[in-house]
Amino acid sequence: MSLGVFLAVLFAAFLHAAWNALVKLDAGKLQAMLIMTLVQGALGLTIALLRPFPSAGVWPWLIASGAVHSLYKFLLAYAYTKGDLSRVYPIARGAAPMLVALGGVVLLPDAISTLDYLGIGLLGLGVVMMSRGVFTGGEERRLLPFAIGSAVATACYSVIDGLGARVDGDAVTFVAWMFALDGMIYGSVALTTTGTHMLRATARTWALGGAASVASYGAYAIAVWAMTQAPIQLVTALRETSILFAVLIGWLVFKDRMDGTKAFAAALILAGVAISRLSPG
Repeated sequence: MSLGVFLAVLFAAFLHAAWNALVKLDAGKLQAMLIMTLVQGALGLTIALLRPFPSAGVWPWLIASGAVHSLYKFLLAYAYTKGDLSRVYPIARGAAPMLVALGGVVLLPDAISTLDYLGIGLLGLGVVMMSRGVFTGGEERRLLPFAIGSAVATACYSVIDGLGARVDGDAVTFVAWMFALDGMIYGSVALTTTGTHMLRATARTWALGGAASVASYGAYAIAVWAMTQAPIQLVTALRETSILFAVLIGWLVFKDRMDGTKAFAAALILAGVAISRLSPG
């Protein structure tokens, strides 16, 4: 992975943690997620209509991606109603690289080194320690299935998007259509199940949702572009440096409890990412 791609993915990681913090900041997390997705979908559709139309081979990837992204957002929003940002986010994000690395042995054409697998293993150990706090720290355990479910969805859409964007080699167009489809799917399901009153939000919720949509769009557009330039497993792992940003934001902004286990788990996750960076792959 070149230095330019490495730094771009680090910036994307910061943006990813930032939009999660914006959603968590609002009292109506499901409402904020809906607004973010609708604004994001409108932005994606606008960009998509200005770009060359994707080839027929891209559409199965796009439809699958839109559906999985929608599932991921539902699971993540519910997780945030049950637990802290600095607990939910590392579990939701940290497990994904392990799943991608394991699935990549069979599903992905990219070869990664033993050192890369060591780094991803360390990252996984950090995630296990972070999850352990749910059972020993008196926190709400109901966050766990939603956080783990969002991690599985993250792993699935990472593989789908990485391979799908390579079909035409146009990450910008792929991401634009993906967000447009995600907005249609998530918006339709959310409004059908909860009612149109979800759109009657305060100006603050609309502002937070709009800001989150821009950060989320930028973060993922960079990540998918990076997946066309470097192994998908490594890009997925490097994105998880966002965990450090999320833990710090949770601690400093939301006053989440910061104990030694949580701090050490975050350090292990980052060490795993750092080792992957040292690899010649």
